[in-house]
This record gives sequence, structure tokens and C-alpha cells, in this order.
Amino acid sequence: MFASRTGWNLQPNRFTQTLERLRNSGSELLDLSASNPTLSGFHYDGSRILSALASPQGLQYQPVPFGMESARNAVAEYYLENGSRISPSQIVLTTSTSEAYTYCFRLLCDPGDDVLIARPSYPLFDLLAGIQDVNLRSFSLIYDHGWQIDFHSLEQAITSRTRAIVLVHPNNPTGSFVKPDELEQLNRICERHDLALICDEVFLDYAPGPARKSFSGNDRALTFTLSGLSKIAGLPQMKAAWIVVTGREEVKQAAIARLEVIADTYLSMNAPVQHALSAMLESRHALQRQMMERIQINLAELDRQLLDNPQCVRLTLEGGWYAVLRIPAHGSDEDFVVRLLEEHGVIAHPGHFFDFEADGYLILSLITPQNEFREGVRRILTSVS
Repeated sequence: MFASRTGWNLQPNRFTQTLERLRNSGSELLDLSASNPTLSGFHYDGSRILSALASPQGLQYQPVPFGMESARNAVAEYYLENGSRISPSQIVLTTSTSEAYTYCFRLLCDPGDDVLIARPSYPLFDLLAGIQDVNLRSFSLIYDHGWQIDFHSLEQAITSRTRAIVLVHPNNPTGSFVKPDELEQLNRICERHDLALICDEVFLDYAPGPARKSFSGNDRALTFTLSGLSKIAGLPQMKAAWIVVTGREEVKQAAIARLEVIADTYLSMNAPVQHALSAMLESRHALQRQMMERIQINLAELDRQLLDNPQCVRLTLEGGWYAVLRIPAHGSDEDFVVRLLEEHGVIAHPGHFFDFEADGYLILSLITPQNEFREGVRRILTSVS
């Protein structure tokens, strides 16, 4: 009765079973995996955001495939503030970056085609690709005094059916950016093999200024730059995201023409959020200041506690809001996080959730409230000891 693409193993793993059991029993847990900014104690300018949603224009339906020009102008202004001059005609509004990936996969791939994705990376890609009948092939990020692309593994992963390279900039969870020399190599590879770049920049704003160079300025390979309100404005519930299309003029215009048909088929995103998009983007500044302050405080606290625990090492972090902690691998990461839950009441994600190739990695959210983070780290290091 059901399609083979939905034949997932839906059985909960040991970590999920343990977490559900402890929550149902009323156990107090410290959540160092928290990724929802709306539940992390930040202050939002609620009156401004809600009043923007109350525009009477939101009651009118305007079926514009790429989204209203006023909303796309607001996105173009965001990129101008980050050093990229983008025309609204290059911007496609979507309800989420997940939908943006759907547009890109539908544009570029026939069933059974490949896209390349870095490892480690965010686990959602397996599902996004599978639902679109696209195969994922991985290449490696390697760590040597910082993260870098293993171009040998990337070239080996390319097949006659490869259509695109997916990059997360900065990567989730490694927090590593694609360096300028790496972008040069990526462009050469894409030109040689006729590939596109799909670059997810949802964490771009959470980094020092010099590192924050957007792929939206790349005009060599056909490039689709994805972002949205979920991370940059801390508003995942508003369901607003976008694609910026850049590259050589002829192929860029061909991509835009085809994307217009795809977007028109899916129908345009909701009108109230489009009318409020400018105000929501403007609200990001105050929220990002709060989040960056917490990220920096938590990172400093983690480093302070690690001084007395040399058996654990924090890997280099360039951006984003996660820290990767290297711990002694005396067993599987799953065994460790289950024991951490049962004996210390701390939630942390194991490295294998993000396709780390070896055991001995924990992923910690730096937007966790500070007191909770401090105590959670103390318990983790106690457990390691």
C-alpha cells in the first residue's frame, strides 16, 4: 500500500526510549541539546512582531509564485547589509528551508540522481533526499587544527548521476565555514562536472564579522543560497525562508524560469508573514545580540571547566551555536549518552546522530540557559571522570 521511500525504521532508539521514560516519570533533566530559541529564555519584541502580522493586507490573497515584491525586497536588504547586492528577481520565498531543498532537488534531479553532502552534518538531509527520490553520497570533513573539506573524498563521490553539492555554511554541528580557497576549488569542480552548489546559511549570522561571507555573492557555479527566519531571527514558528539564485547569467535565468513553475505549483507562502517579513528581519538584531552574548558566555564556561579536565577537548568553533566535545571513547556514544541521562540527568546528543565516523563525540547547544549549561557541563565532565 505504501511507497518504498517511506519505509523508514520508526522504532525509537535506546536514547529516545530512555529520555521518554525519564520525562514521563517526572525526572528533572538538564537539556544541553536545546535548539529552539523561542523556549530558551530570550526576550522578543512581541508587540512589534504581532502588530506586523495584523496588517489588513494579510487578508488578501496574491498568488505571486516567488512571493510578494515587498517581502523579497526585505530579503534583498538583509543581504545588502551582509555585503551582497541581490535583485529581488533572484529571490524565491518558501515556507521553510526544507521546502527550499525540495525546490532545488526537484529542479536539479531526476529520480535516482545523486547529491553530495558533507559528513558530519545535520541528519535531516537523509529524509529530505529520500522523500524526493534523490540519493545522498557523502564526502568527509576532516579535523586538523580546524575543519576542512576532504576534496579527495569529494571527487571520489562524484558519479555520472551527481547533480549538486550541498554545503552548510557554517556547518551544523561542526561550526566550520567554507574557506575562500575551498570555494575556489568547489567552483572548479562544479564547472568541470556541470554541478550546482546548494548552500544552507541558516547559521551565518552567528559568527564574527570577517567569517560571515555569504555564498550569495558566488557568480561562477550555479548557486542556490538558502536561509530563513528560523535561525537568523529565532522565529521557527513563522515559517518563512528563501532561495537566492546566482551564477552565470544564462544558466541562472534558466534556473529562475524553471523555479517559477515549481513555486507556482506549490502556491505562494502565507500572506500575513510576507507582509510582516521586513519587521521580523529587523527584529533579528536585538535577538542576535542576546544569543551571541549567551553563546560566548557558555563557550567561555565550557573552556573554563575543560582546563581541569584535559581528557576532554573542545574542537575549534568558527560559527553557529553548537560545540563539539571530544571525550574518551571507552564505549559507544549511545552508551555514554544513555548513562548520562540515567545517572546524571543531562541530555546531550551523541556524535553518531550527526554521522561522526567514530565514537567519542558529544554535541552541546550553546543557547542553553547559562545556569543549566554550567551545571550540565559539570555533570558531563564528572561522568567522563
